[in-house]
Amino acid sequence: MTIGFNLCKVIHMPSDRVKATVKRLGLSGVNKPKRTPKHKTKSHVVMASEGGKYKLIRFGQQGVTGDKQPTKRQASFKARHAKNISKGKMSAAYWANKVKW
Repeated sequence: MTIGFNLCKVIHMPSDRVKATVKRLGLSGVNKPKRTPKHKTKSHVVMASEGGKYKLIRFGQQGVTGDKQPTKRQASFKARHAKNISKGKMSAAYWANKVKW
């Protein structure tokens, strides 16, 4: 008689604290940014997740828009923050680059 094992991907489920924060902020899920027009200084918020770790990140200057078309301003932002953007989903620069620029 042989015993078979099913190998599956380990899924890290968010804790109750993470779920409560997502619900309190009205986010539609993890890694899904939302605008925060009533926040004093930051324009967006996201519950970032990478490698089973979770982090609440607020990013973007309130009232400032990014450029979707290639401009010198956009190139300067990307060059200035390239090191932080490359850190991945757990950095505010990554989300600002993805959402605003």
